[in-house]
Formats: sequence, C-alpha cells, structure tokens
Amino acid sequence: MSKKVDVLGIEFDNMTQKQMIDMIKTRIKQKKKTFIVTANPEIVMKAQRDQDYKDTLQSADFIIPDGVGIMLGAKMLKRPLLERVAGFDLMTELLAVANQDCLNVFFLGSKDNVIQMMIRNVKQEYPNVQIGGYHHGYFEGNDPRITDMVKKANSDLVFVAMGFPRQERWIQKNVNVFEKGIFIGVGGSFDVLAGVVKRAPTIWRSWKIEWLYRLCNQPSRWKRMTCLPLFVLKILGSTASDTFKKTIKLIR
Repeated sequence: MSKKVDVLGIEFDNMTQKQMIDMIKTRIKQKKKTFIVTANPEIVMKAQRDQDYKDTLQSADFIIPDGVGIMLGAKMLKRPLLERVAGFDLMTELLAVANQDCLNVFFLGSKDNVIQMMIRNVKQEYPNVQIGGYHHGYFEGNDPRITDMVKKANSDLVFVAMGFPRQERWIQKNVNVFEKGIFIGVGGSFDVLAGVVKRAPTIWRSWKIEWLYRLCNQPSRWKRMTCLPLFVLKILGSTASDTFKKTIKLIR
C-alpha cells in the first residue's frame, strides 16, 4: 500500500504515475473493483463545504493528485507528494495498456457529439481496444438504464467524464453493482481526446502553468479559478494552526 498524504482532510496516495499504472494493471488481472479519484484543489475545496461529497471521496480506493495546486499544498504542509498524476495522462496511459492487452473499455460522459468524435479517435489511435460501450453524460440522476448498460459491458476500465461532483457520486453509488472494473473520474478529458479542446503545449506543462493556458483559452473558467487562492489560504491557516498547537504543547 502507498503512503497517504493528508491535504485538508483528503488523503492522497503518494505514488508516481508509473507506480499507479502498475498497480492498476495488477488489479485488472485480479479483477478487483477499484474506484479512483483524480482530485485537484477545486475538488478538495468542494469537500470542505459538502460533507456528503467528502464521504464519497473517502470511499474511493485511491485518490491521486491531479493538479499543481495539490502538489504545492502538500509541499506547504511539509508532506510533499512524489508526483502529479494528471487525469488525462493517466487515461491515455491506460488506453495504451488496453490497446496492448486488448482490454474492454467503457466511456461515460461529455456531450453526445463529443463522445462520438472521441470514440472515432480512440478507434484510430488504439485499434486493439475493445469498446464495451459508451454513452453521453446528459441523463437524469441515477438512471438505472445507464447502470445496466455498464454492467452488461463488464469492462476492465470505465472512464467517467461528467465533471465533479457528479462523476464521483455516480461511481460511488453504482460501483457495488458491477463484478469488476477500474472506475476513474476524468473530468474534461473526453473533450481533449475528441480534439474539441486543446491540451496545453509541453512547455506550459513543464513550467507547471497548464492552468493558465486553460484560462487563456477558456476565459469562462475564471470563476472556477477563484477557489485556488482560497485553497492556499486554507493551507496557510492549517499550517498556522499546527504551529500554534505545537507552541502550546511546548509551553505546557
């Protein structure tokens, strides 16, 4: 088991991307159902305000740091994480594994036209992937027909791209129905794989400013970005609180 790093009450698995991929490959072979959350500061802050959502996150088998903000927060807390594991990178690496091993994959989420484009691209780039099924993310609540569709597919990998908190809640509510499968919430990754949204160039990612590239290309994201300074303030408040507690202990 990997060591856990607590960031504002959310315990992240301290693993590299390679370690995560190796672990997932093992669990696929063992047919172990696995719920994986790819969490960024927005998700952590949502959990601060919503106990039900926090409980959903804490029910996951693994929570991985998808965001430079999480890496920064862990470092500020003096509990550094080994590596950022971006949801999109994890998805494409697993698609490569699925292509190599002819695994069955189900895709759930995004708009209908986007998922159609994405499926075409997956078939071209990963021709050996067995597509167990796919469905857009615009359905009412916890539609049992969607659950039945995923269950019948009996896929090895299930990528859910409905945005937080909906994707995590859908997985948590349904995972016990399935016999096997690695279930991962991947946010807007289908848009990138479909070619609708461009990912930041490598140099932006190497400078750890992919978030800025996204903001420049999608100005409407600014409202979501407001949680980042609040996240940092929460981290600072947490470190100050820890220091205060240590000081009190020394005085005593």
